[in-house]
Amino acid sequence: MLSKSTTPEQSHFFAYLARMKYITRWGLMRNTRTENIQEHSLQVAMIAHALAVIGNELYGETNDIGRIVTVALYHDASEIITGDLPTPVKYFRQDILDSYKALEAHAERKLTGLLPERLRSAFASTIESAQIEPEVTRVVKAADSMSAYLKCLEEGFAGNQEFKKAESYLLAKLVEMQETMPAVAYFRTHFVEGFALTLDDLSHE
Repeated sequence: MLSKSTTPEQSHFFAYLARMKYITRWGLMRNTRTENIQEHSLQVAMIAHALAVIGNELYGETNDIGRIVTVALYHDASEIITGDLPTPVKYFRQDILDSYKALEAHAERKLTGLLPERLRSAFASTIESAQIEPEVTRVVKAADSMSAYLKCLEEGFAGNQEFKKAESYLLAKLVEMQETMPAVAYFRTHFVEGFALTLDDLSHE
């Protein structure tokens, strides 16, 4: 406990995180509605939670639900520093992807380095990709792809054809994922259709 005479160490970690709302996604695309990484991260966390629960309850998996949700909340935190690099650029060549991954790792370490020393290890295990278990990463990546797919659907339903190719790419990716993650198929079957409905339609279901 700090005494009244002690000046507490100041950290800008959460001030940095608060700026997630200023980082927009889909920078190369015409959007009917812009999306920032803060709201995207919340949706990814919700979907990751659902995939983990579905996997445990329906398919006998042993997902660490709390761990998965926490990692999902922070999965794009490094983009406060790097920005959101469009997928076509990121995957254009292997050397670009490798360089971006190195930059991403540096940004993750920079963020956790802002924390008081006694807290760094706990947060690093959630934010720094190198410290995250593969079984957690796979669920978060599936949720990330699902969130992106839903964004494409919503843009299409709004009459914007700009996301048509991205939608096809992400659907193929999700279909591939569901071969080893049945929760992805379950989510698509039971929850995706509602995203095509208006508020009035949803209210009368």
